[in-house]
Order: sequence, then structure tokens, then C-alpha cells
Amino acid sequence: MKCAYHPGIETNLRCGKCGKLICPRCMVQTPVGARCRDCAQLYKLPTYRVSTQYYLRAIGTGLGIAIVCGIVWSAIGSVLGFFFLNLLLAAGAGYAIGEVISLSVNRKRGTWLAVIAGIAVAISYLVSIFVPWGLSFSLNPLFLVINLVAVALGIFVAVTRLR
Repeated sequence: MKCAYHPGIETNLRCGKCGKLICPRCMVQTPVGARCRDCAQLYKLPTYRVSTQYYLRAIGTGLGIAIVCGIVWSAIGSVLGFFFLNLLLAAGAGYAIGEVISLSVNRKRGTWLAVIAGIAVAISYLVSIFVPWGLSFSLNPLFLVINLVAVALGIFVAVTRLR
């Protein structure tokens, strides 16, 4: 007797619901016994089922909040001017972006939502540099390292909100 899914494997194990022959590799253990994949009906949790509509909503919301956070980031950074404040502002922008995107997609989670949030943080930083009154971009190595660490921190915070 051969497995229904893997014809090269001999087995005596049957699905507890439909009786189809299954091997240990394709068996799914459920609370009521061993089942085949069809009878086990494995679905993603509703939290991780994200439709195209939610992705489009996340992209639009992410772009909007990235622009707003970038303007606020540059305004606070230019007024206070403290060099290491960028780390705190980036983490705050990452949290805000992650939270707003999460709310816009009804608290759904997923890898691509986290990618959208990470890109939104990067856009937010670019907006903070290129607004007229914003942070000036410098080629000072310390300034570049601090800004890269700040953006990485902001991306990390945003991604962890949606992963």
C-alpha cells in the first residue's frame, strides 16, 4: 500500500477522517488523531491572512505617515539641534509608523507589512533631510554613522510592531 501523496513510500497509516493512505511525512497530527492535509484543513491564522486591499491600505498609510513623521522629525531636530537626539527621534518615528500601519490594516501582521513599515521609516528619514528647514546632510563620518544607526533603530522598531 502506497501513500496517496508520495507514491514511492509504503505505509499502513490511514487518515482518521477519510481513510486515505498517508505516510508520516504528510500526516498532520490533530487533537482527534492523524489526518491527511485535505482533512486537516490547515489555514493561516486570520491575523496573518492579508489581502491585496490591506497591502494597498498599508502602502498609502505608510507613505502618509512617513511624510508627517519626516516633517516632525526635521522640525524637532532643527529646533533642538542635539546630535544624538536623532536616535530617539528615529525610534519614535518607527513606533508611530508601525502603530499607524497596524491600525490601518486592522492589527494584521505579516512579513510584507513589516517591509512596508521599514521602507516608510527610510522615506521618513529622507523627508527629514530634504525639507527646506530640515536637518542638513553632512559627510562627517560620525554624523553618517549616527544617522545610519538611527534609521536602523527606527526600522527595527517599526518592523517589530508588524512582524
